[in-house]
Amino acid sequence: MAESPLSVKLVKASILLLDTVNASIVKVVPLQYNPETLSRSLQVRSGGGEGGPQGDARRLSGPPVETYTVEAVWDATDRVSSQSVNDSVIGDLSVFETILYPESQSMMDNHALADLGAWNIIPVQKPLTVFSWGNNRVMPVRITSFSVTEEAFDNALNPVRARISLGMQVLTVEELGHDSIGGTLYMAYQKQKEGLASAQTSGVLGLQGNEILSEIV
Repeated sequence: MAESPLSVKLVKASILLLDTVNASIVKVVPLQYNPETLSRSLQVRSGGGEGGPQGDARRLSGPPVETYTVEAVWDATDRVSSQSVNDSVIGDLSVFETILYPESQSMMDNHALADLGAWNIIPVQKPLTVFSWGNNRVMPVRITSFSVTEEAFDNALNPVRARISLGMQVLTVEELGHDSIGGTLYMAYQKQKEGLASAQTSGVLGLQGNEILSEIV
């Protein structure tokens, strides 16, 4: 049966894990339902300080510190009822949670190296986390907070409904560098913002505003 031309293809908000060595996608973790709200904030990186040269107040040392917070819901009530954990949301939650954990094998390897007297234990490096919120906002991020409220359980006490709150900081070229895959991804994100902004038509000042500016200049 052909798809109706009037049907809307839903774009899923997702977390992607990216291997920065070969730029391959390790895993895509779509949110089960797109959140109804998204909170974000931008903190300016100012290039000027008190007592600096005149004009420094307009200087920027880099992109702003941008943070996102999303509230998402996971619900397994529409899955086939059985005693399997696959009918709960514990697997979905574990996918998100393990993004924040170093792999257990790497931890054991580092422990073994420490026992052998290795003096330089390199912290475990995870794939780059990417947040995708539609085609216009795909950005490298660091997950800064993750909290879960489990609301209902099956007979084996596996959660069947849960709410998560996910806090993220956008990683810019300040953190990733210009020559990295993550830095390239960030610059594409910023250029997308600039393109959207330039496409907007400029507003027009009212008569009084024009008169004030003409007197100043």
